[in-house]
Amino acid sequence: LGFETQVDESNCIVEVTGHGGRVPKLEAYPYVGSAGTAARFLSAYLGVSEGIYHMDASEQMRKRPMAPLLESLKDLGCEITFEGREGYFPFTLQGHGFGRNAISVDIEHSSQFLSALLIASSLAKEDMHIHVMGTHGMAYIEMTIQMMAQFGVHVQKMQDGSFCIPAGQKYRAGEYQIEPDMSAACYFYGMAPLLGVPVQVTNITYDSLQGDVAFLEVLEKMGCIVKEDVDGLVVYPPEQRDFHGVDIDMSGFSDQAITIAAMAPFADAPTTIRGIGHIRFQECDRMSAIITELGKMGIRCEGDESAITIYPGCPRPSLVETYDDHRVAMGFSLIGLRAQDIVINNPGCCKKTFENYFECLEECILQLK
Repeated sequence: LGFETQVDESNCIVEVTGHGGRVPKLEAYPYVGSAGTAARFLSAYLGVSEGIYHMDASEQMRKRPMAPLLESLKDLGCEITFEGREGYFPFTLQGHGFGRNAISVDIEHSSQFLSALLIASSLAKEDMHIHVMGTHGMAYIEMTIQMMAQFGVHVQKMQDGSFCIPAGQKYRAGEYQIEPDMSAACYFYGMAPLLGVPVQVTNITYDSLQGDVAFLEVLEKMGCIVKEDVDGLVVYPPEQRDFHGVDIDMSGFSDQAITIAAMAPFADAPTTIRGIGHIRFQECDRMSAIITELGKMGIRCEGDESAITIYPGCPRPSLVETYDDHRVAMGFSLIGLRAQDIVINNPGCCKKTFENYFECLEECILQLK
């Protein structure tokens, strides 16, 4: 897209030189790989910019829904040409700015559609109003709004549930310390009840903007104790070795549905995970993956459109198919902490978000020996 970037991997620093909202290249060929966040956020930004952008993605991302966001962009005046199936990658965007100052977006399959429009709406010349259909992932919307404010753009939440982005605001350049990845931290916190050991993840606090911090509340319901420490939250296992099955709505932090599902066979009672119908449309059909892979291990599962119940049992040896989904690979690795001969197929798919996950997991296990 023409933005100057400098990446210092050794010091974990990225510098981006902005152009005041303008895209330097008027025509480009962005490839977003399998990254849903990049796919949605870039599409919204480019869809309201002046230029022609030929968007493409991996085979995995080509299967994930884009239609709700693209419909909103059409309403704003963006011309969209699909090269394959309508509503999916690949497609070409020809943006013409904001053709109107009020739109609607359906977030039932992904809250990223709304986050993307909120972020891009700072470019509008008039106050922008976004009406929302669906309630999925509002914790991520709160995180988006808080981060926008940290960069100088404020969003007003209206009484009818819509959002208003007042015109005339601009993002400020500056230094930003990225929080530790709470989604990744949960796999390690899950070791506390599974192995009966205390677990601390450095720099994780209750002040995290990330919705997955609610995972700690689930661990407390399982019988764990969570304590604050200057170096990061510590999860202590239940005083009695057994941990409880839970009945929990995970609509606000569904990335951890597989994590809970992997822990559920070792609980003292059935576990029911609710509000997760939308995970069928993520990197893979995650509800099907949970039921299929646990079923191969001999674990009884029952599912409907938006919930899964998992019964306690002893997982038998199994080759876990990961469906090129990082969450499946990392989540199901937890079963191997308590069961014999659990083999994770294609563990390299973790590189999407946590390239050295299995090395970190091994380091933790070695600390226990």
